[in-house]
Amino acid sequence: MNMESGPMAAGDARCPAISTQDIIARDRVAAPGWVRSESYAFLGSEDISTDRYIDPDFARREMDSLWTRSWQFACREEHIPEVGDYQVYEIGRHSFIITRVAADDIRAYYNACLHRGTKLRASGSAGCASEFKCSFHGWSWHIDGSSKSITCPWDFPHVDPANNSLPQVRVQTLGGFVWINMDPDAPSLEEYLGAEALAHIEAWKLEDRYIHLHVQKSFPANWKLTIEAFMEAYHVIETHPQVAPSNADANSQYDVYGDHVNRFISCLGVASPHLEGRFSEQDILDQFTVGDASVLSEDRPQVGDGTARQAMADLFRTMFGAATGSDLGATSDSEMLDCFSYALFPNTYLFPGVSLPMVYRFRPDPKDHRRCIYEVFFLRPVPSDGSRPEPAEPILLTDEQSFCEAPGMDAGFGRILDQDTDNLFLQQEGIEASAKRGLTLGNYQEIRIRHFEQAVDRYVAMPPLRPGR
Repeated sequence: MNMESGPMAAGDARCPAISTQDIIARDRVAAPGWVRSESYAFLGSEDISTDRYIDPDFARREMDSLWTRSWQFACREEHIPEVGDYQVYEIGRHSFIITRVAADDIRAYYNACLHRGTKLRASGSAGCASEFKCSFHGWSWHIDGSSKSITCPWDFPHVDPANNSLPQVRVQTLGGFVWINMDPDAPSLEEYLGAEALAHIEAWKLEDRYIHLHVQKSFPANWKLTIEAFMEAYHVIETHPQVAPSNADANSQYDVYGDHVNRFISCLGVASPHLEGRFSEQDILDQFTVGDASVLSEDRPQVGDGTARQAMADLFRTMFGAATGSDLGATSDSEMLDCFSYALFPNTYLFPGVSLPMVYRFRPDPKDHRRCIYEVFFLRPVPSDGSRPEPAEPILLTDEQSFCEAPGMDAGFGRILDQDTDNLFLQQEGIEASAKRGLTLGNYQEIRIRHFEQAVDRYVAMPPLRPGR
């Protein structure tokens, strides 16, 4: 037990219930080291200014100083498996063509013609190309970025084809993801993430998964409010009461790693400490909700003389393995069940667990800093026979649509996402109406928000970085 007793130093208080690590230590199939580690740090108790969520000048500073210097997930390698395959990635006013030039060479070009600036590929487009040609005047480039042709070259003696290659941004790959950074002087992706967080990511082998479902929705809330809504389990008991009987929310574990990574671990298969003693083990088993329930059978198992958590782990190991053609025999109970939420600054969440196998991506709406583009990707293990299914095409939802309306979305999980986004509408409006100009955060359960906003502050304090200018 991790009990509070007497005066405690700031940040030392914990939920007076069984800890996350004690829950995991009881599992039959032991968890790996990255699960059994802890890395909390007290970062202060000051309010977070609300100006950052409503001030258009703050949004401009983010676009000029934060997004131009940070590593961002642009696409998955499976989106561009063959030479010439490309996908357009955009953040604010910036647009990039991500393309595979060779088996081991992926590049990202600024998506603009060097003649009069026309986009070479439309927003949201993807495909396979032998060249990138401007639709306005026909200037073209090879897929390696070198100049291919200039219409009426006799009129451009001042343009040297050798110096007319498409400008590039930095590209790295990790875990099957393609990452880009506009800052030529930024640290490498490995340095940016730090050794400990990097070791965790490499252990997950996310390159051996594929996108089974991709859902995108835009709604009226600042991107930072949106990303922060998923950084804590403090809201579960009020916002998602239907999952509290099988979710250890108040005793979730929170960790920070360097400047750019933080996480929580929230255990499933045990009741919320808020509901202690109200549910039997069979009740807990009957009420669990997972992100990808399509692989589960209709009949819920019985606990018998065991625990709900163990019964869930055994069920998931068998059914997820059979449904995906994967061998999960050595996968720990915790990896089968628990919610591991890693935030990689500024806008990517990785969930490496099996029952919640997700990636989130958040981007500010380029036309309105009070709106956010939110994407959910569900990743499944690549079948053990080595075949790799095509990545799912994005499903675009309107403001009025429920996440439950996305084909393939589990209804229970879709409802959870709806509950979160309904809160965000009210929070954005409330912040703008409030006489209080700051957000008050818990020292432990909301440490990820403070860690994230401290990183935001460091970047917006930097001078603008306007690539190529």
